[in-house]
Amino acid sequence: MARLIKKSSKKVGLHPGVLIHVGEKKLEKPRIRVIDYSDSQFEDKGLQTIDESFPYRDTPGVSWINIDGLHDVELIEKFGKHFNVHPLVLEDILNTEKRPLMEDYGDYIYIVIKMLYYEEKENIIKAEQISIILCKNLVITFQEGGGDVFEPIRERIRNSKGRLRGTGSDYLAYSLVDSIVDNYFIILEKFSDTLESLEEMLMEDITQYDLNELHTLKREMLFLRKSVWPVREIVGNLERSGSPLINQTTIIYLRDLYDHTVQVIDTIETVREMTTGMLEIYLSSMSNRMNEVMKVLTIMASIFIPLTFIAGVYGMNFDNMPELHSKFGYPMVVGLMILVAIIMIIFFKKRNWL
Repeated sequence: MARLIKKSSKKVGLHPGVLIHVGEKKLEKPRIRVIDYSDSQFEDKGLQTIDESFPYRDTPGVSWINIDGLHDVELIEKFGKHFNVHPLVLEDILNTEKRPLMEDYGDYIYIVIKMLYYEEKENIIKAEQISIILCKNLVITFQEGGGDVFEPIRERIRNSKGRLRGTGSDYLAYSLVDSIVDNYFIILEKFSDTLESLEEMLMEDITQYDLNELHTLKREMLFLRKSVWPVREIVGNLERSGSPLINQTTIIYLRDLYDHTVQVIDTIETVREMTTGMLEIYLSSMSNRMNEVMKVLTIMASIFIPLTFIAGVYGMNFDNMPELHSKFGYPMVVGLMILVAIIMIIFFKKRNWL
């Protein structure tokens, strides 16, 4: 529940633009890495200080500056002042509980998106916030931790494969968002496999069914939906923004990315509906099973009620009771009880109660 309902008590009472890190400290020290490339040159190196990244603002090629670790508020503030980033954007970068969004500030476009990972041991989804600033010939990314899904993009730039080396910063930003969305498909495949196995268990033996795992799957789908649903709006706004930072050639790819986000959302909704349906089947099956048990117990009680009555009557010690002193009294009473039981069983059979 803590992942679905975030608390931001640190920011209560503060005026807009105050820079406070909201979230976990995932790295001891921020790491800065820059990739600068064009058709004819490539450079990939780590930087020791934020000042070393400032010259890449005006390079003729495309520069990608990546900052891992957001707990150093002074570093983020210094970075924002040099690159003329609005204080509200810096505030959102430091708030790792921000809802995914896209905002156009004219000179740059700001994007917040959730990068998701599937933790197999715990069978849960873990999220990391990625902030992307798209400028002319420059893309800046801010990450909470050190791991990401961007290594294939770095490899394509390094080996000059695909369109990246011959396109602008807008295509790089598109590639980053596309890589994150593609990773959503991988997570959905894993949960689809889990759903199939749960469905097989449900059909085979409901008594051995793990309801906790089904509830976990339903909760994770809710978390996934909360993280992915705004991405469709982000991509749609990028496609329709009309910003000079986005070339017409990139808009075609954004349309394709929009289709991918719609497909992801449709798949999430399908899995959620199937999970809800399986939960209803489980509850209905358990209810029917309980009804069958109660039905058997009720029939047994109904059969023994008249037998108990007969046994109770002949258990009374009155002198003038019929057949009390007859040597055939006991067999007659037992026979009467058996006959009553048989008649009731036949009656229940005809009513299809048995």
